Amino acid sequence: MSVITVENISKQYIIDHQRGKGVNTLRDVVAENFRQWFGRGKQVESGLTREEFWALRDVSFTIEQGDRVGIVGHNGAGKSTLLKILSKIIEPTTGSVRIRGRVASLLEVGTGFHPELTGRENIYLNGSLLGMTRSEIRKHFDEIVAFAGVEKFLDTPVKRYSSGMYVRLGFAIAAHLDPEIMIVDEVLAVGDAEFQKKSLGKMRDVSTSGRTILFVSHNLTAVQALCNKTLFFEKGRLVEQGETNQVIQSYLSKVSKTRLARQWDTPEEAPGNDLVRIRRIELIPEYPDNTTHIDVRTPMRVRFEFWNMMERANLNLSLHLNSLTGECIFNVGTQSLPYGKGLIAGECLIPGYFLNDGSYTISVMVVKDTVTPLFQLEEGLTFDVEDYREGVAWYGKWPGYVRPQFRFEMEALEEVPAK
Repeated sequence: MSVITVENISKQYIIDHQRGKGVNTLRDVVAENFRQWFGRGKQVESGLTREEFWALRDVSFTIEQGDRVGIVGHNGAGKSTLLKILSKIIEPTTGSVRIRGRVASLLEVGTGFHPELTGRENIYLNGSLLGMTRSEIRKHFDEIVAFAGVEKFLDTPVKRYSSGMYVRLGFAIAAHLDPEIMIVDEVLAVGDAEFQKKSLGKMRDVSTSGRTILFVSHNLTAVQALCNKTLFFEKGRLVEQGETNQVIQSYLSKVSKTRLARQWDTPEEAPGNDLVRIRRIELIPEYPDNTTHIDVRTPMRVRFEFWNMMERANLNLSLHLNSLTGECIFNVGTQSLPYGKGLIAGECLIPGYFLNDGSYTISVMVVKDTVTPLFQLEEGLTFDVEDYREGVAWYGKWPGYVRPQFRFEMEALEEVPAK
């Protein structure tokens, strides 16, 4: 039985671009308002241009009861927009969606929470929003608290919770209050490894009881472990759907593209926010033996530059090197030091004979006071490491993500005389 039917949905946004100095004076404001009210929809030369952006375009699919469906694609591919439409947070511009059953959505940290209410009160609030009676919520209350691990903070306002506590409680509520359809975005990445493993197990258990799961994640290993079907989105379009392993292989073949440097010349055009903005991220290989490609022998330096907009702050960088399937190979951070306004740089050395051959991405996060992420540049760089072997006659796939040359020796402890 189909529980979700999506027919030719599209979602359009209108992006306003201001040319030149824009509207600065009271006279400009009055004139601009006059044009908007009396211009009868005509495009008027006022320094304001409008651009159509289609976050989704002509998307159609059906999901059967009990399916565990992964949704993969680059940032900006339309995955989160789709989930918001399915969760009835936004309406599609065109097309239709039919859903049979109660939907529980966990789309971002703190979804559905009131920050002034305690964890206990938010459990009842979320349950009510899902259409549960007070007795039904009470029946699952102890399981929710135990799963989330927030017993000590149950009567604390959730505005004092860490992002990890938010996610644990939000997921526990969504998973235990018996929704027919459960929609989970990338938020599980906030939790620790133990919580992620427990959450994937819970979603698998939920699906065996006939309930349906939609799961968006950049961690393709988690998608493969959980989902029996997968949808692959690219630039707002559904380009492939089907059995998970097949779709993920197709996705990986399209996204493995080397990008060793990115730069933004001014803070206005750079990614970031009012606190920090990214200037440059670059991978600098030190090629051995006049080679022109990265292989397992190649040492590399990751250089990262950003503008700090704050007068004074203790800042550090956190670098994540991930496999192309989203698994973190390592996370390393700088020392937290006080900095004023200006351009700040950091550099990390990845030695040769460390990474195995394969495809990798690098993300860098700017952190304040060692605990508060200010901005993360996800998948800032993508690169491939080629194989290289010397003195080895075996040419099968070398297992593992790392390939270090640790000291590992053999010796004969006793020789048996030849007969």
